[in-house]
Amino acid sequence: MIPSFTKVHNKFKLNNEHFNHSSLREVAYSFVKEGEDFQKQIGNFLLDWLDSKNYILVKTSGSTSKPKLIKLEKQAMVHSAIATGNYFNLKDGNKALHCLPTEFIAGKMMLVRAMILGLEIDIVAPSSNPLRLINKSYDFCAMVPLQLQNSIEKLSKINTLIVGGAAVSNELQNQIQDSSCKIFATYGMTETVTHIAVRPLNGSNSISDSYNIFPEVSISKDDRDCLVINAPNLNKALIITNDVVELCSDTSFKLLGRFDNVINSGGIKLFPEQIEAKLKPYMKDRFFIASKIDGRLGEQLIMVIESSVNTFDSSTFNDLDIYEKPKHIYNVERFIETDSGKIQRSKTLALLK
Repeated sequence: MIPSFTKVHNKFKLNNEHFNHSSLREVAYSFVKEGEDFQKQIGNFLLDWLDSKNYILVKTSGSTSKPKLIKLEKQAMVHSAIATGNYFNLKDGNKALHCLPTEFIAGKMMLVRAMILGLEIDIVAPSSNPLRLINKSYDFCAMVPLQLQNSIEKLSKINTLIVGGAAVSNELQNQIQDSSCKIFATYGMTETVTHIAVRPLNGSNSISDSYNIFPEVSISKDDRDCLVINAPNLNKALIITNDVVELCSDTSFKLLGRFDNVINSGGIKLFPEQIEAKLKPYMKDRFFIASKIDGRLGEQLIMVIESSVNTFDSSTFNDLDIYEKPKHIYNVERFIETDSGKIQRSKTLALLK
């Protein structure tokens, strides 16, 4: 039987204390009135979750367009929590660590999973090194790649870790291969109530770079080769993405890049994300691959670096195919970012002179 969003699991704990529907509302008010900024976010979300409406408003990250508020049904969030719990075999009484901002869907869903699945969840202020002061062990946690990078030495404190919000570099993936923590990259978005697919980042199954979708989700491609998601428990409408994919099977796919970012240079289609993955081991500064209009080629491949000077030599490009090598390199003092720390490529490109 699928639980209702109106119920709080009787095994649910927040910071080692049991709470039911009414007492959780009281602690939410306390967070809003007296808490730190991250606690105010938690309190505001809990008050929204516990009110009489059957939906909440959630802000998208704004990585590919202007951030906006969208309406998510609370029961869809319950379905998402159950799907995650089933996939990772989470049980009531399992311990979870919440270290993400609750302003966005990933942080909100950590709380929903705890309330619906009966997890014992501890909250720490979001930071780049969330395990720094952690001494106890946890069954489940969610992080962004920067947090994972800074937590490598203490990953044994986590049994299962999901990572989202940005791509995990090949270098970072190599660093986590020997960890006892089971680490998964996630694929999803606000419209799919966080992830609908995952891929192992370490262990024997990490050789594959394909994502495996959750049950009750189906996938296809449109005429642009972009992923189309049918997840009726999460969103009644078909979700048409701008992610160019290769379908490996009915239940798995490989990400090739963003349709928005595809560069057509002289008839050759180039995916910036694939070029960036090849370059990351050689780059100290943040960078991205983009294009500018070219009268002969249509689009010309360029590289934009977050630095006032270039600190690399031509050997950096040795692993690139001839068409993948940047024709021009530009330096920008500081990239423009979203509130969640994602690079806004188009706005950054507008800084170029």
